[in-house]
Amino acid sequence: MLAAVAFVSCGSSKESAYRKAYEKAKAQEQYQTQTQVQPRQTQQQAPVVTPLEQSAPQQSVASDNVSVRSENVSIISGKGLRTYSVVVGSFGVRSNAEGLQNSLARAGYDAQIAYNAERNMYRVIISTFDNKESAVQSRNAIRPTYPDAWLLYRQ
Repeated sequence: MLAAVAFVSCGSSKESAYRKAYEKAKAQEQYQTQTQVQPRQTQQQAPVVTPLEQSAPQQSVASDNVSVRSENVSIISGKGLRTYSVVVGSFGVRSNAEGLQNSLARAGYDAQIAYNAERNMYRVIISTFDNKESAVQSRNAIRPTYPDAWLLYRQ
């Protein structure tokens, strides 16, 4: 009989320990939820003033900070270049540039090859534009495929 009482009392002490652990975990969870909610409210309230000071200029600043290489190039293959171009490959050997140009053509791009005689480099150009903003957008769009794409300003 004593063994049965001892066994039953052990069960209730285990149950009590589990209950305490559960309550402690629940309290920690509530504390973490409260501390996570408070900073979000602060973050949402603070920036209300900031956008009023920085309205439209942000878009032009983004393209102004983009570096552009200025080179004197001549068109080797293609329809012609505008002021800003997106370069996806540079080669010292013309056949390598032509290989990339052919791959881009199969993918639906109207790629061109320009030659920089000063550096003896063939530039494979995927797109060309009259303004920098459009060139930056095009470069950013192609970067998942060509992460080293850069902007060329034709002298």
